Amino acid sequence: MSIFRKLDWFFKKEKKAYLIGVTALVLVALVQLIPPKVIGIIIDEIAENNIQLPIIIFWVVILLLAALGQYVFRYVWRMNIWGGAARLEKDLRRQLFQHFTQMDHVFYQEHRTGDLMAHATNDLNAIQNVAGAGILTFADSFITGGATIIAMVLFVDWRLTLIALLPLPLLAVTSRVLGSKLHDAFRDSQEAFSDINDKTQESVTGMKVIKTFGQEKEDLGDFQTKIDTAILKNRRVNFLDALFDPFITVIIGISYVITIIVGGRFIMAGTITIGQMVSFISYIGMLVWPMFAIGRLFNVLERGNASYDRVAELLQKKSHIQERPNALMTPAKGDIQVEIDSFAYPDDQETQALKDIRFTLAEGKTLGIVGKTGAGKTTIMKLLMREYDDFSGNITIGGVDTKDYTLDALLGSIGYVPQDHFLFSMSIRDNIRFANPKLPQAQVEQAAALAAIDEDIKAFPKGYDTMVGERGVSLSGGQKQRLSIARALVVNPELLILDDALSAVDAKTEEAILSGLKAYRQNKTTIIAAHRLSSVMHAGEIIVIDEGQIIERGTHEELLAIDGWYHRMWQRQQLEAKIEGGISE
Repeated sequence: MSIFRKLDWFFKKEKKAYLIGVTALVLVALVQLIPPKVIGIIIDEIAENNIQLPIIIFWVVILLLAALGQYVFRYVWRMNIWGGAARLEKDLRRQLFQHFTQMDHVFYQEHRTGDLMAHATNDLNAIQNVAGAGILTFADSFITGGATIIAMVLFVDWRLTLIALLPLPLLAVTSRVLGSKLHDAFRDSQEAFSDINDKTQESVTGMKVIKTFGQEKEDLGDFQTKIDTAILKNRRVNFLDALFDPFITVIIGISYVITIIVGGRFIMAGTITIGQMVSFISYIGMLVWPMFAIGRLFNVLERGNASYDRVAELLQKKSHIQERPNALMTPAKGDIQVEIDSFAYPDDQETQALKDIRFTLAEGKTLGIVGKTGAGKTTIMKLLMREYDDFSGNITIGGVDTKDYTLDALLGSIGYVPQDHFLFSMSIRDNIRFANPKLPQAQVEQAAALAAIDEDIKAFPKGYDTMVGERGVSLSGGQKQRLSIARALVVNPELLILDDALSAVDAKTEEAILSGLKAYRQNKTTIIAAHRLSSVMHAGEIIVIDEGQIIERGTHEELLAIDGWYHRMWQRQQLEAKIEGGISE
């Protein structure tokens, strides 16, 4: 029953609806007592040869009114209790999704996508059942059961009632023992479902890679293993859950036997009539549902309890990125000053990802960052955008520490094109104007032209209405990169970050994009991180990163004169370009 305490906040908010719903359930329970009583009266009238047509008509009308009353009251409780359950699911979905949008990269590294999806679907459905089927079963079983027992005492005999209910304590003991085991079993079952969900999401997303390497059989085997594990977990749940019904059947059977034996003696002694005996047996029959409902109740409550604990654990997670009190809400703008003494990723504190990174980027200028894969280029961007705050040093924009801006003010001033391009399952137009869904078509086309993707789009049969497919599956790597650039440009950001965003385009297209950006963003700041040095050769300053440190810095000409890493890489890339040019000719 602890799940009801955990959902106390919701029941207080929806107390009016649930009070009406439970009241309707009480009225249903009371109306249900009428038919057995009427049947007992009619049987006694028949036994005494007093039955007449007007009497039969009267009691039939009473039965019809009772049926009508049950219909009306059941409609009322359904509207209020099921409606409340739907509102709980709505509230929890909103809370969980909002929580997901506020969490940082550390959170998403710790939790798999499939697992988060399972929390947002299967777990929330189980919690909703507590507020719907759980409340209904709880109230209905105890109200109907209690009202039936009271009727047995008032309309028949209290001694017979007490004797017939002697087996009921066995039900309480059974429910307590099995309920505890069910909670643990349901939690294991939900975790197994999360594993299946995660595996499915991962396999579908990576299907091209799986097929390329011919790993369909192995992947199917791995999936089957997870299915088998989930089946075993659910078998235990079903085994424990199934034990309720046999126990309840035995308890009901014992009550019937006691009633027939003792009730027969009471009839022989003249303590009760045959009609009362029939009514009493009918009342015992009405107790069957409340007893079975208790078994179902524990099923719903323990499943919901396990799911609520899983969801609560997620909601209790705190983002490592917190806005400071009275943080600035004005857009971040001005010179960028980066002074990073050291930084290590949370999951690898032994390795310094960045060390002694210092540079100043004047407003309106362009900075190039180059280095081999894994040197630390992207890490600098992540700290600049506050994906991680736990580092030694500080980063300022316009003389203000980035941690003193609100996240909206900071990130709203930055247009970021990452290495891994993510496109949504919508039209090309809507992907470009994602940050401003009402952006006019002319501005969408302007951004596309600057990203050198406009002609490609117009060549598609549906143009800007072309659906890109999930994660942009219908587009080439270069097209996805250029669409991502166009998406970043539509917000006209104070700072544009291109993180190896031109790696999939040819040299001619790269030059066209960079030339267009230079003209369009004359007074805006730009940072370009790249492997291909031609992407940064026109930058006002270029820094070379190696193993998290700056090993060279200067303009393109100054770095060539140093005869260091940049010079050697430039010569290599120029030679590769000549070879490729010769082959193409």
